Amino acid sequence: MNIRSLTRGDGVVIVAAVLLFVASFLSTWSCDGSACAGVELPMAWDNGALVMGVYLAGVIGAALIVVARMLPNPLKVAGLDLAQAGIVISVFAAWSALGAIFDPGGSLDTGSAGPDAGAGLILGLIAALILAGAAVATPLVPALKGALIGAPKPQTPQPYGGQPQGGYGYPGAPQQPYGAQPGQPQSYGGQPFDAQQAQGQQAPQPQQQAQPQAPSQGGEFAPFWFAVPVARPLYGEDGAPTPIAELAPGNWYLAVEQRGAALIAQTQEGRRGVLQDTTGIQRG
Repeated sequence: MNIRSLTRGDGVVIVAAVLLFVASFLSTWSCDGSACAGVELPMAWDNGALVMGVYLAGVIGAALIVVARMLPNPLKVAGLDLAQAGIVISVFAAWSALGAIFDPGGSLDTGSAGPDAGAGLILGLIAALILAGAAVATPLVPALKGALIGAPKPQTPQPYGGQPQGGYGYPGAPQQPYGAQPGQPQSYGGQPFDAQQAQGQQAPQPQQQAQPQAPSQGGEFAPFWFAVPVARPLYGEDGAPTPIAELAPGNWYLAVEQRGAALIAQTQEGRRGVLQDTTGIQRG
């Protein structure tokens, strides 16, 4: 799971779920004056249908949305995407909260107008509406699709003499020449550089015959690391319309080939696919 793949809309969903959980411990009824004397006002946990249909349903729906966002690949349960199931449950919780606010007493027959809605129902309705609204609007509103936690910036070049940071596979990481061992001095012309320098001080070296250089192959694609500003689908190279993965903000991916305006990207798991929307990507 990757927490950096969460969006601003997911942040709103998390806050709304916390408010909904807090509201479940507040009273669901309210009364005035002497009518409240000696009466213990109930909360949502005293009503199984209410706590399951509104409060726990909303929290479960939010959890499904957040977990689906952090997974590297879409997860389906009974043919239904995990995030879609969370959205449906969140909307159901908001609908149930709306019904509870209109009839807080339910089947209770007090012989009068019945109890009024308490703080638990009012706050629960507000939180459920925010939760459902954020869950539905996040895939549609660009402002909510932005990354909740920004991607780390590539490392800046180290000053002369400094030790390079990072590891293989990260932008700015040092790359060893093919066949060289770490810690060995670099060579030129078959001899280490230090040895050449010592020989140059003892006797002049004969000039070597100039070797013909290969023609420059300008215009070829050079692989590079990049990060996406928002979650974007990765399609198969066979041209199928169904995404095979989703690139999440906060991760670095390797662009290995370019096809027109699209890029062939490789994920951390080694999967390759076509990134059709390359606008706003951050190069490493």
